[in-house]
Amino acid sequence: MARAFLIVLLVVAPLAVFLGLVALDRHVAPGGDRDYVVRIAFPLKDAAVDLPRIDGPPDATRPLVVIDPGHGGFDPGAGAGDIREKDVALAIAKALRARLLEGGGIRVAMTREDDRFITLGERPEIARKLGADLFVSIHADSAESNSARGASVYVLSERGTDQAAARLAERENSVDVVNGVSLSSSDDAVNAILLDLSQREAQEGSVDAARLVLREADGDLRLHRGAVQAAALAVLKAPDIPSILFETGYINNAEDGAFIASDSGQRKVAQVAARAIRAFFARRSGA
Repeated sequence: MARAFLIVLLVVAPLAVFLGLVALDRHVAPGGDRDYVVRIAFPLKDAAVDLPRIDGPPDATRPLVVIDPGHGGFDPGAGAGDIREKDVALAIAKALRARLLEGGGIRVAMTREDDRFITLGERPEIARKLGADLFVSIHADSAESNSARGASVYVLSERGTDQAAARLAERENSVDVVNGVSLSSSDDAVNAILLDLSQREAQEGSVDAARLVLREADGDLRLHRGAVQAAALAVLKAPDIPSILFETGYINNAEDGAFIASDSGQRKVAQVAARAIRAFFARRSGA
């Protein structure tokens, strides 16, 4: 009798455990009725890039600038209180587009016009597919200390100008943890070729555009660094398009954060960038 009971127990107990696990899985797994289940649709690595519209004169000979508001979607970027980098970057990008279109003669496209996530690899790829003449990525910096203030302008380089540039590159490049798009993950020889050969002309244009932003900002915006900075930023990796990253201020600094989050501050930043972009294209057309 005891042996029979033991045999039944050995058979029934595992079955009971199995049925219990099935019931628990149905109770808490995604697809159940629990409200706390959150789903995030990540973009596929090889998915086609949707090209944005181009605003401005319907003349393909006119210069085209692609404005890239940093971060977006589930990636808020830097933040302080209710101020989020993705929102600030988008607002400044829209103000810059409006300013450029008001002046006429320049075509404008934006990598995103709403709160959505775009991979680092897609951003310069959009500019390349549209045949852009300039790529401008808009961001707001952050630092361990809230005393850091002012705007900076970055161009691409394998070697950053300093440790701050290295930290910036590490932070910005790490947002693409899903698709892993970063210069550091690419073949070193390929990077060297891009930077040494095919990007030489574009790099010169990048530095020229960055210097013009700093020139136009002088007196109108507080600058953190008065010279062009360099960092291995994946978003600037297009080898054939002059590309800059405009850090408009330190979002975790009270004064900077309030400035770039305000309508007046965003308009002022946009005005500075718009003047620099017009000067850049004027120089290129006269070359």
